[in-house]
Amino acid sequence: MTSETSNLPTAEQILRAPKVLLHDHLDGGLRPGTVVDLASENGYPGLPETDPEKLGIWFREAADSGSLERYLETFAHTCAVMQTREALTRVAAECAEDLAADGVVYAEVRYAPEQHLEQGLSLEEVVEAVNDGFREGERRARENGHRIRVGALLTAMRHAARALEIAELANRYRDSGVVGFDIAGAEAGYPPTRHLDAFEYLKRENNHFTIHAGEAFGLPSIWQALQWCGADRLGHGVRIIDDIEVGEDGSVALGRLASYVRDKRIPLEMCPTSNLQTGAATSYAEHPIGLLRRLQFRLTVNTDNRLMSGTSMSREFEHLVKTFRYTLDDMQWFTVNAMKSAFIPFDERLAMINDVIKPGYAELRSEWLFRQSATTPLTGKGSDAE
Repeated sequence: MTSETSNLPTAEQILRAPKVLLHDHLDGGLRPGTVVDLASENGYPGLPETDPEKLGIWFREAADSGSLERYLETFAHTCAVMQTREALTRVAAECAEDLAADGVVYAEVRYAPEQHLEQGLSLEEVVEAVNDGFREGERRARENGHRIRVGALLTAMRHAARALEIAELANRYRDSGVVGFDIAGAEAGYPPTRHLDAFEYLKRENNHFTIHAGEAFGLPSIWQALQWCGADRLGHGVRIIDDIEVGEDGSVALGRLASYVRDKRIPLEMCPTSNLQTGAATSYAEHPIGLLRRLQFRLTVNTDNRLMSGTSMSREFEHLVKTFRYTLDDMQWFTVNAMKSAFIPFDERLAMINDVIKPGYAELRSEWLFRQSATTPLTGKGSDAE
């Protein structure tokens, strides 16, 4: 084993490292077994598979198409089984449990309340059911020796016309578990400026929001999200790479939009595996995260949809460690970036960084000392032998 390799975190260390997740969809992270159970309980006949293992494989293969539109079609099945209070509470509780078991200490999980009304729930009942589930999941995680805090992001669908209504809903529940707002769905043909009234409302209310931009569509989507709508963060944002020119000699020139994003420290919610599935990147090695990390953009690492991508925060970091030789220091850098960019109050973010994240990485970094002493034979020589 080379010195360089020995300095890379192991899979077990990556799992134990404290992680922060800002971009994760509730309806994209169900356990396959839960989808099967809920479909049976609610009489939903549309599942392509009823064996949990086969269903999980189907979701990953269906999402692995290179098309964002085809990727989004897989959500018809998960949303179909998330139409009752009991289902929403169960899914949210399991989400918190699963993230905590993966070493996530803080997560912002998003969902679109408007997609869970088919069996008579109101928007408010949807939010309260999900919030109750997150609190139950946090409790179960504590019982299993894990700590996690989960905040909800309420999402409006780009192709619909309920953004202002959902923004107002997010504002009403901002002190009851909801930390911000988002818009999602196919970017092409549905620019963020279609929902300008919602963003103007949130800014007047001093509330937080992120916008899916620069995933399947390019720089105009990012520019509108920032300069017209005023987004605090960018969901994905990988297409900012289109405004960066790399010369044959390795020199790098940033365009004005890329410079603005970097200089203003606008957080980018990177989702590497998801980007490969939707065609926003061709491989982990070619993913813009490598160059953007070197250029010191404010990057965060995220899962997007754990079911469809067959992923977790630990798996995302394993890919990055293998591809870019990232160390625990790099992992801490991504994690602190994410915590700085979270939508909870500054003092709470700072406490999480100083009391949870930094000590957690310091402990992991110190382990090489004990491994070294355990493998070094005692010779009777040294400073105490004289």
